[in-house]
Amino acid sequence: MIYIIDSMKKVIHVDLDILGGTPVFWGTRVPIKNLFDYLETGETVDDFLKDFESVHRNQAIRVIEMSKKLIENSTAILA
Repeated sequence: MIYIIDSMKKVIHVDLDILGGTPVFWGTRVPIKNLFDYLETGETVDDFLKDFESVHRNQAIRVIEMSKKLIENSTAILA
């Protein structure tokens, strides 16, 4: 029997043995923070993906979407 795993569900990985538990893109050692560092300095997702080839576009986009939802659902915290 063959099982197909939805790779979109595997976006962020946290493991104490990988960069001391820093959240990384699943299947890589690339910290999630690196994506936001790029965006904060005006670079694009494409720039990020060129420099971190082990990260898939769908992973980067999904992290951004997840962050957006977190912010939208946290308005009470931000007030």
